[in-house]
Amino acid sequence: MTGIVLPGAGDEERAAAAERLAEAGRAARLAAPKPDRSAELAAAARVPGTVVHDEVVAAGAPWSGRVKAGEYLRIIDLEGCQAVDFLCFDQTDPDNRYNAGNTIKFSGNVYVGQGTTLYSDRADALMTVVADTVGLHDTIAGCCSAEANRVRYGIEGTPSCRGNFLHAFAGHGLGPQHLVANVNWFMYVPVEPDGATAIVDGRSAAGDYVDLRAERDVLVVISNCPQRYNPCNAWLPTPIRLIRWTS
Repeated sequence: MTGIVLPGAGDEERAAAAERLAEAGRAARLAAPKPDRSAELAAAARVPGTVVHDEVVAAGAPWSGRVKAGEYLRIIDLEGCQAVDFLCFDQTDPDNRYNAGNTIKFSGNVYVGQGTTLYSDRADALMTVVADTVGLHDTIAGCCSAEANRVRYGIEGTPSCRGNFLHAFAGHGLGPQHLVANVNWFMYVPVEPDGATAIVDGRSAAGDYVDLRAERDVLVVISNCPQRYNPCNAWLPTPIRLIRWTS
C-alpha cells in the first residue's frame, strides 16, 4: 500500500476506505489455504546451543530484553507475514543505539539479511545476522504510529509500534529521544529504480526466522507490529516466538 489512502479526502471518507481495504485483506487471508509448515516450525524451535530464554510474544505486543555478548537471539514468525519492528542499544550506553544509515552504508545494501552487521551511531557493531530464512528485511519504512495512521488512514487512536516502543522504553529509563529508524524483520518494502517504494505483502511463512548474534552486551526492544491497515502483517497481526541461547 502506497502513501495516503484517498489523499485530499476527509478523515471520515479515508477511514471508511481504509476499513474496507483492511476487511477485504483479512477475509482473503482467513480464506486462503494454509500449507502444512509443521516441519519448518519444529526446525525453527531447535537451536544449536543451550536455551537461556524462550517466549511467545502476543500479536501486537511489545517486548524487551538483554542479550549478552556472544549470545544469540532467534526471532520466529509463527504464522507468516508478521512484521517485527526492532531496535537494539549498547547496554552500557543506550545513547549508542542502532543506526540505520551506518548499517546501510557499511553493508552496501538497503536491505538487512544474513551477514549484515547492525551498527550504532558511533559505528560500533551491535549485532550480526548469522542466519536468515527470508532475506530482504526493511530498514527504511520505520515504525507505524497512531499519528501516522491518522494521516494515512483517517483513523484515530490505533495501536502502534511507536506506542509499543515507548511503553517498553519506560521500563529501561529510555524515552522518545531514543526512538530512531528501526529494522523491520519480515517486512518487505521494495525500492524501484525511480525511487518509488511501498509496503507490500510480506515474504515470510510460518517457521521462518532470523538469528542475531550480540557483538556486545545489548538491550533489544521489539514491537510485534499491531498494524491492521496495510499488508505488512497480511492485515492480521499474529504472534512471534523469541529464543535466546548460548553456543
